[in-house]
Amino acid sequence: MTRTHRLFQLMQSLRNTEPPATASALAQSLGVTPRTIYRDIDGLRSLGAVIDGAAGFGYTLVEDAALPPLNFDDDELEALVLGLREVGVVGDPALAAAADSAMSKLRARLPASQARRLEHAVLTAQRYAPLPEPGVDVTVLRRATWDERTIRFDYSDVEGRQTTRSVDPLSIVYMQASHCLLAWCHLRKDFRAFRLDRMRNLTVTDASFRPRRVPMLRDCLAQMCG
Repeated sequence: MTRTHRLFQLMQSLRNTEPPATASALAQSLGVTPRTIYRDIDGLRSLGAVIDGAAGFGYTLVEDAALPPLNFDDDELEALVLGLREVGVVGDPALAAAADSAMSKLRARLPASQARRLEHAVLTAQRYAPLPEPGVDVTVLRRATWDERTIRFDYSDVEGRQTTRSVDPLSIVYMQASHCLLAWCHLRKDFRAFRLDRMRNLTVTDASFRPRRVPMLRDCLAQMCG
């Protein structure tokens, strides 16, 4: 890990950790020694970050020089909080962690008065019926969709029939009862929706369908909504 990357990671840890963040806790999260944290805190301060605290007392990020302030009205803040909390509830573990990280970055960029509103937003998201667990690594599936790479997987339909599918992934849809992949199915020669909890043994192939994902998705949605 380069020092530049480590400083970036340290800044993110300061955003995410309940203040005051001790050097030992920061060191553990980054896999370095507390002495390295002391030096890197000095480095961040020299770059303009306002960090309160000292060795033995813990550190609090007061002002993040890397992120200029943002201003939102009350409804915009509520919409942002609701959206990120919804992702935390319905998303896979990697996506939920990304929502938490985005919330901490947003908090760091807000004026103090709005940061308090962010902490105590009126709206929230909750699900009392757990969603079925995906049968594949959704992070890998998302990356294959972004990269426009054909994938293969084993699929079990509603009656339990097993098939192996080769598809061009177009979008992942987070629905009320399950998560689904919208895709062009090479077997059926048509657009199909596949429940993620019925997918197994995902493989990303070398075949690319770039740059057709966006128009294909447009056609898929038109067909399904028509």
